This record gives sequence, structure tokens and C-alpha cells, in this order.
Amino acid sequence: MTVTPHSNWWVVTDLDGTLMDHHYDWSAAMDVILCLQRHGIPVIPCTSKTAEEVLRFRELADLHDPFIVENGGAIYGESATGELWHHDLGPSWRQLRPQLADLERELGEPLQALDDLSESEADRLLGLSGEALRQAQRRQCSVPFVPPKTPESRHRLQGLAAMRQLGVVQGNRLGHLLGAGVSKGQALKTLKQRQGVPDVKVLALGDSPNDLPLLDAGDCAVVVPGPTGPHPELKNGVAEGRYQLAPAPHGEGWSAAVLRYIPGLQDNDTVLA
Repeated sequence: MTVTPHSNWWVVTDLDGTLMDHHYDWSAAMDVILCLQRHGIPVIPCTSKTAEEVLRFRELADLHDPFIVENGGAIYGESATGELWHHDLGPSWRQLRPQLADLERELGEPLQALDDLSESEADRLLGLSGEALRQAQRRQCSVPFVPPKTPESRHRLQGLAAMRQLGVVQGNRLGHLLGAGVSKGQALKTLKQRQGVPDVKVLALGDSPNDLPLLDAGDCAVVVPGPTGPHPELKNGVAEGRYQLAPAPHGEGWSAAVLRYIPGLQDNDTVLA
């Protein structure tokens, strides 16, 4: 692997809706991922997915960089000998799962957990079935659930969770129950310390509200839009100039943003220019 001055950068990215489209296709980003790897720039998934799901993606993409799972619930990496290590950053699924039922009673509205969805329900809502669904359901440090329908109920749920010293974040399709203070941004800070690179520059890419802590922790933050534009809760940050807006949805926009914002990368890979 060629290590260049660019390798003082990390590309830290959400997966679903950002690098991948909502059918989990990331083929539009493959060439740029290979480009980053050639230049020794880590590609670090920072996602609501489980470790099992990310390990499968890393295998397909031939990545060996560390990663962040379950919205910041844990960080993972490989030792020099290739052994996998992990560090949990919040309460376990076993501790969180009963709390969702309590919150459901307090809210007075259904909060159906991902692990309670039938295969047909999950396929309709998430496009997941079979082993892919089971990997998504085997949680270690978060509880995804079908969120309330109205903004008012979602806001009230966050308040109820805070009273229990818990947090709720919203992805594109599911809410996620976490420990208080657990976030993608905090996990990134911990990972930088663990890797001994507190000053590494971070290109952060995301598409939904649960990515806000990641975007705010980046040196350069990029919102990747969906087919109808950026998520409404991220529009203000783009308008205010705190976040850049990728020029296209999903993997295509992700690739263009990486080539634009990693200094000199495009100039050194004319095949991608």
C-alpha cells in the first residue's frame, strides 16, 4: 500500500443512505474506496449497523480499517496480527431492551423493536430478510425500533428516555435506543484516542439525524442527499455552511465528495478524474 501525505486523513462514513442506497447497493463507491486504500487513507464505517453486518461489508470491500457500530455503541478494530478487538461504549442490548417496553407504556404508543418484526414486516420496511435480517437483529449495544409517527411523539419519547438516562436517535427508517451520551461523534473521539491519532483530520459523511454528532466531529462534513434532496433536519446545517452538500445521492455523491475534499486525491488518480 502506498502511503502518501494524504494518509493524515480518515474518511469516516455512514453506510445506509450515504455510501449505500436504500437497496444496500454501494457499487458506485467501489472505485473511490479502492483509490483511498491505495493512498493509505482509512475508510471507517460509522453506522447503525451491527458488527456482523459491517464485517460482511468490510470483507466485500477488502477493508481492514477500524469501524464504529450501532450509532456509537461500540468501536472495533484489528490488531497487528489481524485479531478483532472491540470496546463497548454504553449499556448492553440486554440492559436496554426492557427499557423500550417501559418507554412504550409511558408514551402510550407502540414502539415495535427490530427484533420483534416478522420477516415480511422487515422486508417491507427495511428490505431485509433471511440471514441479512438476522444479522441486523443481533444487537449488542442498541435497540432499533419503529418510531412514533408524529414529531410531537418523537420529541416526547426523547424526553422520557432522558429521564431514564438514555438517548434516542433517529435514522432514516428506525429509531434507536442507546445509553445517554452514546453517539457516533463520541465514538469517533474515543477511536482516535485508542488509535493514538488525536489530531488526524476527518472527512465525515452522513445523511440522517443520527449522523449529526459525526458531522459535527469532522474537520470537513458532507451531507449526502437522498433522491429528493438532503434530510430536512440537515438542511439548516448545509444552508449555514457548517456542512457541505454532495452533488448526487448515495455512492455517486459520496465518491464525488471524497475526491473533492481529500486534498490532491483526484489529481493523483486521473483514472477517476
